[in-house]
Amino acid sequence: MFASSKRVDSIVQKLLEPIERGQWAAGQMLPGQRELAEQLQISRPSLREAITVLETLGVLRSLPGKGVLVLDSTPPRLGDAAVESPPHAAPLENVLQLRYALEPFIAGLVAQSVDDNALSQLRLLVMDMREAVEDRNTQALASAYTAFHRKLIAITSNPIFLSVSQQTAGALARSEGPTLREPEHAEQILDEHETILRAIRRRDSELASRAMRQHILNEGDRLGLQLQLPPT
Repeated sequence: MFASSKRVDSIVQKLLEPIERGQWAAGQMLPGQRELAEQLQISRPSLREAITVLETLGVLRSLPGKGVLVLDSTPPRLGDAAVESPPHAAPLENVLQLRYALEPFIAGLVAQSVDDNALSQLRLLVMDMREAVEDRNTQALASAYTAFHRKLIAITSNPIFLSVSQQTAGALARSEGPTLREPEHAEQILDEHETILRAIRRRDSELASRAMRQHILNEGDRLGLQLQLPPT
């Protein structure tokens, strides 16, 4: 389900290069997302995903109604913040077990601390997902999916969570797991993320955790996997 970590890293690097050159200095705003996506020849959901990564690294900050601010003109090398992706043979069930342990906690944490700016960005990503489902655009849906989950991580301001998510991203991208070609799967995934978002909007930590936990269980079902989990 997650987009390829290599693709995301490539987009992140495209953003880092002009920052390192001083083209976009600390304190400056990036060009608008529509203009920037056209310049880089990428989709806007993919751009948002890369911006989320750089927010987690402390390089950028999204400001409501203004755009994206450069915080650090000497950003860290991408490899310094990320760990290597798991080997090709990593069982997908193991990846989902990790997500089951981690992501409900993150969703609950976000529900406790989310501000209006971050909430607006989450809403926008769910709108991207809905548009992709309506257009039957598999790639756009995958990008918006990944950006949503990485945005949750960025809201926690915990870079270790980002490193773990990059591991799961690589494993899922290399898997033969859930494709989004099945219309009913895409609709289910959209509904699940709307449920997560509603819980976060209500600042209901328990409900957000439960909704995320159910989403990951459903991912296992869509993959034909029965996860081995401790009793609850």
